[in-house]
Amino acid sequence: MADFPDWHGTTIVAVRKGGTVVIAGDGQVTMGQTVMKPNARKVRRLGPSNAVIGGFAGATADAFTLFERLEAKLERFPGQLTRAAVELAKDWRTDRYLRRLEAMMIVADKDVTLVLTGTGDVLEPQGGMAAIGSGGNFALAAARALADSEHDAETIARRAMAIAAELCVYTNDQLTVESISGAAGEPK
Repeated sequence: MADFPDWHGTTIVAVRKGGTVVIAGDGQVTMGQTVMKPNARKVRRLGPSNAVIGGFAGATADAFTLFERLEAKLERFPGQLTRAAVELAKDWRTDRYLRRLEAMMIVADKDVTLVLTGTGDVLEPQGGMAAIGSGGNFALAAARALADSEHDAETIARRAMAIAAELCVYTNDQLTVESISGAAGEPK
């Protein structure tokens, strides 16, 4: 069997500040040294009332499978993002099919931001900021550096993504941004 180059795709950042939570993601999908798609949409609204936003990093088909599963959990546990995420993480870790999925997710509602992984982790990030993907560390560092500025959550997320795009070859500046206003403030 031939070795195919790895697919790389994405940087996602979440910022919670001033009553708004924002998730922003770039649009680049790369295979090896080739940009396969510059404008993929990796951030979207979820749940029966679109009260949850989410972004993914990793294999696209895997992420869509996980989004569908999370939406089913949100229908089962309306208004309970943490409960739905924990239930998804349990399935993801124990189901033979789901265990093979290669993706990470950041999801948020008006009250909580969570990072979900295939190892069963459901993590609430410190300070209401999180980032995943190839440029995630750059975006998170930039967002944290801007956290105490006068900028709002969306501006911080956009600037953090711009910095990540300058530093990470697998990240571009074609963003998808979703937000929820009326969100809880930054966690202590």
